[in-house]
Amino acid sequence: MTLDARIPSGPITEKWDRHKFDMKLVNPANKRKYTIIVVGTGLAGASAAASLGELGYNVLNFCIQDSPRRAHSIAAQGGINAAKNYQNDGDSVYRLFYDTVKGGDYRSREANVYRLAQLSVNIIDQCVAQGVPFAREYGGLLDNRSFGGAQVSRTFYARGQTGQQLLLGAYQSLMRQVHEKNVKLFARREMLDVVVVDGKARGIICRNLTTGELERHVGDAVILATGGYGTAYYLSTNAVNSNVTAAWRAHKRGALFANPCYTQIHPTCIPVTGDHQSKLTLMSESLRNDGRVWVPKQKGDTRPPEQIPEDERDYYLERKYPSFGNLVPRDVASRNAKQMADEGRGVGESGLAVYLDFKDAIQRLGVETIKEKYGNLFQMYQKITDEDAYKKPMRIYPAIHYTMGGLWVDYNLMSNLPGLHVLGEANFSDHGANRLGASALMQRRLLRHPVHDRPLPREQHTAEDHHGSCGLRRRRGQRAVADRQTARREGQPRHPRNPPRARAHSLGRRRHGADGSEPEARARGDSEAARRVLARRLGARHARQPESES
Repeated sequence: MTLDARIPSGPITEKWDRHKFDMKLVNPANKRKYTIIVVGTGLAGASAAASLGELGYNVLNFCIQDSPRRAHSIAAQGGINAAKNYQNDGDSVYRLFYDTVKGGDYRSREANVYRLAQLSVNIIDQCVAQGVPFAREYGGLLDNRSFGGAQVSRTFYARGQTGQQLLLGAYQSLMRQVHEKNVKLFARREMLDVVVVDGKARGIICRNLTTGELERHVGDAVILATGGYGTAYYLSTNAVNSNVTAAWRAHKRGALFANPCYTQIHPTCIPVTGDHQSKLTLMSESLRNDGRVWVPKQKGDTRPPEQIPEDERDYYLERKYPSFGNLVPRDVASRNAKQMADEGRGVGESGLAVYLDFKDAIQRLGVETIKEKYGNLFQMYQKITDEDAYKKPMRIYPAIHYTMGGLWVDYNLMSNLPGLHVLGEANFSDHGANRLGASALMQRRLLRHPVHDRPLPREQHTAEDHHGSCGLRRRRGQRAVADRQTARREGQPRHPRNPPRARAHSLGRRRHGADGSEPEARARGDSEAARRVLARRLGARHARQPESES
């Protein structure tokens, strides 16, 4: 079998633009004739379904949960990368491309990675338009922070719940398309098989988890956005129902798997406490911005961390990697943490942990600043471990988190099985042997057409439509000003469309008389003011015209 990645020819900086131009287009009137099946409602699935619905296709969207809001994308914490260079620290599309390829140990498909970096600059504006509450600086501009594997600040974030906020934005776009009947949503469905007709994916078989019935659905193409296979390991940070069965069943139908050995072990997770656990808990990599990783220099040192003096602590990441410090890539941080434990310098009862200390950051920035940046993470840590990380260091240790391998796809994200497209963590295309922090959300949101939210029809406006209604009021105000200026210029009443009492009700009695009519003195003052404005803007000839008419 020959695998054709269908990578466009030419310089890498021009591949995506050339490919877009060479792609065959579908007439808008013909789009409604096609049905697309999207399996999954996480960031990749919900975004794809909403985008295709926006473009005019008929979309059938399936999720195993009772609501798209329960997709595991909600557990992403740290942030989303974009080469905006808001910090003016030397970031660029090429630097994001270079960092991603280098962080993946040069084992990623470079054409896909450059497209990822190239499109990243558009996603933040779209997310803000959808209402994602990214963190902002004091002056109101979007804030950035650093992440592992990069020496620039390019990560946009919403405290420690960026995945949740991004998923809610995608969910809102999806439900708008459901409301407009472009997307039909099927909750509590598990995909059991891919229907292949004449060698092409043309539908799915699924089970209704509420009734137990088997259902068949037919379409012109199938999109899988069902996540990775991290739960193949005994303990991971993935939800238990992220069970990779959809991708496995597609593989049984002929879709090839690529790089299944590329599994990411996240260095910042709460350590195992016993055999009662079904999963582990991720602590955001963003904590390594201000936290310092260390272990005792002496093997077998069981003293509490506050009793270990500074000169007996080994800040091993800062010592071994001075250029990156605690923000080394995830694979490097995980390997070194395990090495410390293997040497007998691990901490905690099990010895399978290292310290993440915020004492210096609290002394430098203050407790309130740390709470603003990481408050929900500290609260989650205290609920799980019953330890206050403001007073003593966190204990962290590596855990299975993300899978860079997945179903093989070409440049168009289609598998070797024609008609079967694979998005997000379910495919293998963008990260190589290791994923940089905050790149997963970028991949899940970018490789598709953007969705631009519009307000609902006016009779359905709610409190959530505040921004749309503000724009509507602004446009009405601009039209009203133009009408008044035209009326003054032509010597007509200021509000030719409305009766006086309606004007008094809409504009208030401050500018009008008690009966809704304007005082003569006010009208004369407005006429004189109008002549002065016209004299300044349009010249003396226009200013003399009202006098001759009077």
